[in-house]
Amino acid sequence: MRKSLLFTLLFAAIFSIARADGGMWLPLFLNYNEAEMQSLGFKLTAEDVYSVNHHSMKDAVMLFGGGCTGELISSQGLVLTNHHCGYSYVQSHSTMEQNHLQNGFWAKNKSEEIPMEGLTVTFLIYMQDVTEQVLQDVNDQMDEAERKIIIDNNIKDVIKKATEGTTYKASIKPFYYGNQYFMFVTETYSDVRLVGVPPESIGKFGGDSDNWMWPRHTGDFSLWRIYTDKDGKPAKYSPDNIPMVPKKYFPISIKGLEPNDFTLVFGYPGTTRQFLLSDGVDVVANVQNPIAIDARTIRLDAMKRQMNLDPRIRLMYSAKANSISNGWKKWQGESKGILECDVIGKKRAQEADFQRWVNANADRQKQYGSLLADMRKVYQDFAKQTDASTFVNECVFGPEIISHIVHPYYSLLVSPILKGENASLESNRENLLKRNQSFRESYCLDIDKEAFVELFTYYFTKEKKELIPAELHKYVQDEATVRQMMTVLWDKQATTAPYFTDNNKYIDFISKANAKQLAKTANSELVKIYCTILDEYWRVRNHYMADNNQLDAYYRTYVKALMEKDTDRVFYPDANLTLRVTYGQVKGFEPADGVQYNYYTTLDGIMQKENPDVYDYKVDPKLKQLWEKKDYGRYANKNGELPVAFIASNHTTGGNSGSPVINAEGQLVGTNFDRVWEGTMSDIWYDVSRCRNISLDARYFLFIVDKFAGAKNLIEEMDIIE
Repeated sequence: MRKSLLFTLLFAAIFSIARADGGMWLPLFLNYNEAEMQSLGFKLTAEDVYSVNHHSMKDAVMLFGGGCTGELISSQGLVLTNHHCGYSYVQSHSTMEQNHLQNGFWAKNKSEEIPMEGLTVTFLIYMQDVTEQVLQDVNDQMDEAERKIIIDNNIKDVIKKATEGTTYKASIKPFYYGNQYFMFVTETYSDVRLVGVPPESIGKFGGDSDNWMWPRHTGDFSLWRIYTDKDGKPAKYSPDNIPMVPKKYFPISIKGLEPNDFTLVFGYPGTTRQFLLSDGVDVVANVQNPIAIDARTIRLDAMKRQMNLDPRIRLMYSAKANSISNGWKKWQGESKGILECDVIGKKRAQEADFQRWVNANADRQKQYGSLLADMRKVYQDFAKQTDASTFVNECVFGPEIISHIVHPYYSLLVSPILKGENASLESNRENLLKRNQSFRESYCLDIDKEAFVELFTYYFTKEKKELIPAELHKYVQDEATVRQMMTVLWDKQATTAPYFTDNNKYIDFISKANAKQLAKTANSELVKIYCTILDEYWRVRNHYMADNNQLDAYYRTYVKALMEKDTDRVFYPDANLTLRVTYGQVKGFEPADGVQYNYYTTLDGIMQKENPDVYDYKVDPKLKQLWEKKDYGRYANKNGELPVAFIASNHTTGGNSGSPVINAEGQLVGTNFDRVWEGTMSDIWYDVSRCRNISLDARYFLFIVDKFAGAKNLIEEMDIIE
């Protein structure tokens, strides 16, 4: 197909009449969604959402850290995002004496705000379609390697021209598997300070039990502030820096929401895969997810046992457990949704329809005739590589002793010596000791022993024997035997060099061992297992990436053909951590026969869940007192209840955590923080009847800041619409 015709199809797909049943829309083209948005109740225009000619909502929305969204809510650079988005930063500034995670933190004035080294926020200046420039000199006859070289060079040229003479940065990302390219010009701020965060009993109420679930009662928010130099430009931390004066910030409405009210979510969704063939969905649901879920269950069980016994270990492992459990819970819901919605069957029906369309025309047969068969052939091998790589990543590299002790020890000391690269031995030795000291500060041997023994037992008893390196087949035994072998292996690490599980001996050995002594440890049993599986990991990874690259090339053709076939269908681009808009309506849902969920929850529900014996369901005494007195102030709804969270039909995913939820008037009414468990397959298949995003009600956030924390200084700097 000629390039000009391809562009016509792409623009036709983007500019088709939109539907409010999913979609993560590029704000650059939102004027084509404007009519539908307004029919759903939106009272503003697309230009109010995204504009390069005047200040718009996009100027108040940022990429927070590396994978969340945040929004400006005052004229003094105040930022609102989720509690879990800033969790690791708050943990890094918490001690047993000043435990901001457990007790919360509220700066009484700007001088008390805590600088957060390493935390950045990034704003979009503008986005631009650069497809023609990027695909210049590219044709369908060249192979993938040649195509990539030309595209990479073109991207470098386009970025250089866009950013030359500015302080901006730019990135160019492929859309529709490389059928289209957009450039994103951005500005990053690195002086970001913690302003306020509620205690875990509010910000993480419900913990893993409630994660991805509805009804939800989590006060998932935190407050930060952006600082600039005196000229308003991004700058590294300095006590002389001043609060940002933003181009745009959101007023906050406490008028509340009703069923079918319009909601708009603005943010940075991470990854969706709506074009996956049925074969790809099958790999996700029946290969990758089951392995990862089982392995993470083992790790979480080990962590929680010790966390429940010791508050110091809870502080040390809270962020680690959060990171592991988020995907663990989500994948369970994803597989459940794929099965219950028969996504694989529906995909197969779509593919059969596609093949009939191809077979009906000789030219299409020539161009696309074998496309699906070719893709399925690759998927047969891809499934095997996914199986092997998931086992290695989740099981072998799951124990911290492997990923944080054995791996750096071998790569920094042993491997260079075996290669005859001894010149850097002393500097590597010093580097390893520093890394080891930092890691051991938040490391629990009891947790890791259980994780190591159980994960390696799972690997050697559940993985297919042919996918385990032959050198390790002696460990492929029955479960009891393998568990005993792994326990013995762990115990040996305290008595044999390099003494991985005895930190004092380990440090002493690293500090004093010569090259010959270090090289000798390459023959220790655990290091040999690690090296054997690492070699296998790289072999599998290279094979996996080759399959993945081949599939991407096929998908580029497949998506182009779909657009040619279905000219009246809306093809929104998959999420790729670029700024998107999704809109929908406030709605309850029915996840199962006879089960009907309301669209909002209240503080009453927190008290119903209260259980002093379960950490995740402990209620702060002050919050309980406010509830008993019904001291909700202006934040109560018309029924006298204090709303906590609500659900709507916005299509969201990871990265939308912290996204502003905007009402029909362009005012902030909530902060997105999750999806319902029954609808987490929306990354692959969006079903408007069961997919719901979960958001913190702005009234609960303000109530906590005002009534619970007494942070009147923060309330006074926000524009609150009653």
